[in-house]
Amino acid sequence: MPSHSSPVPMTKKTVSAQYHFSDQIGHLLRRAYQRHAAIFQQHIPDSQLTAAQFVTLCAIRDLETCSLSDIVKVTAIDQATIRGIVERLKARGLIELSHDEADRRKVLVSLSKSAATLVADTVPFAAQISEATYGNLNPAERVALVFLLRKMIEE
Repeated sequence: MPSHSSPVPMTKKTVSAQYHFSDQIGHLLRRAYQRHAAIFQQHIPDSQLTAAQFVTLCAIRDLETCSLSDIVKVTAIDQATIRGIVERLKARGLIELSHDEADRRKVLVSLSKSAATLVADTVPFAAQISEATYGNLNPAERVALVFLLRKMIEE
């Protein structure tokens, strides 16, 4: 029977020597996102519109009239950031705020007519931005990437 030697224990020095930040998932995800954000800013027709604002407008379009909490749930953007995004979109006249009839403390958000047009006009560019973000990944790699990213974010 062959003898199995026990694995060599990893010391802090060994782990440290084998750890390269540039190979770590967090670093790679951040770099991929930075690349996507740069592509977004280069190709989006409205230079004042950020990716987070566009996602917020799309969420409001999909939900129609909704609360800030609803937007937070579907976009995964934190409450404080959403408040800032909503304020900037409101200042541009892209969203309208109202109060819920049943609960006057609850703020409801809806798209203005100009925002609905902006979203409709921007969606084709967003599709091109997604395509550019994929870069030279083949169709199977694209499906695998989306599958793995969705699996990673599942709760």
